[in-house]
Amino acid sequence: MAKTKKDLLEDAKALGIEVADKSTIAQIQATIKAHGEVTAEVAPVTPVEATEQVETSEEPKLAKAGKRSAKALEEAAEKEAKEARKASAETAEDKPKAVVVPNRLRIERHGKHFRKNAELIEADKLYTLEQAVDLAKKTSHVKFDATVEMHVNLGVDPRQADQNIRDNLVLPGGTGKTVRVAVLTEDSAAAIKAGADLAGVEELFAELDKGNINFDTLIAVPTLMAKLGKYARVLGPRGLMPNPKSGTVTTDIAKAVAEAKAGRVEYRVDTTGIVHLGVGKVSFDGPLLLQNVQAVMASIKANKPQNFKGNYLKAVHVTTSMGPSIAVDPAGLA
Repeated sequence: MAKTKKDLLEDAKALGIEVADKSTIAQIQATIKAHGEVTAEVAPVTPVEATEQVETSEEPKLAKAGKRSAKALEEAAEKEAKEARKASAETAEDKPKAVVVPNRLRIERHGKHFRKNAELIEADKLYTLEQAVDLAKKTSHVKFDATVEMHVNLGVDPRQADQNIRDNLVLPGGTGKTVRVAVLTEDSAAAIKAGADLAGVEELFAELDKGNINFDTLIAVPTLMAKLGKYARVLGPRGLMPNPKSGTVTTDIAKAVAEAKAGRVEYRVDTTGIVHLGVGKVSFDGPLLLQNVQAVMASIKANKPQNFKGNYLKAVHVTTSMGPSIAVDPAGLA
């Protein structure tokens, strides 16, 4: 049954639509229809639907562990930020590289006086012993009376017992040092008369107990060596422990004291097969200093192992305290 105009006006009023009384039935129907389509497009949301929308808009729940945990997500974010910074750094302009200063030559790192004296020595030249001794005296630039040193590189293997070169000798010209000699003996009077600076048993032990080592050489008679055992840790590292090989354990006290005062020296190859030894002072006369050097070389050659095969004297150098080194021709010394 078709609705009348009156019915349509009441429907429009119920829907809250204002329609003019002069509107035709077709106009009223069109207005009501249009109002219905708009209402369908913006349909009201029910409470249940609103709750579902709120729940779906919340952030996803985090796991206690694993890739979806808070810690893992934070680390992933930091990693992405780090990669971004790295990419930006690579695209940035390269910084200017630091200037590399080349290392100076060894001679350039010495003082001006050393460099001046080193000019007197020809590079790659091998000198004779006489020339080396003369140059050593000329190239010493220190203000004190420097020690003349010899460094002899031997082709021996110190780990072999028969190649562990060791000896002592009295330098003809002395060492240039004032040697203080102590003697462990019961006949202290004879030792003092021979030139010892300190002698006795109780007297010497009293000084050692106090930690006073006021001597450069210690000589002992064989019968009292056992009493020095408790002082081995004090004397050994200082090279003061008496030894028969060095002539400091003997019954001839007078001779041992005289040799120590005259300039007895001891040498021994180090772990690399090199002998290091002081042979006098720069203030010595040239011939006297040369005698000391020749005496040392004669002793080293005399101690050559009988069964040794190969190059015994590999290199010989003469120098002074803080002075340049002078190479000696080993072929002329063989």
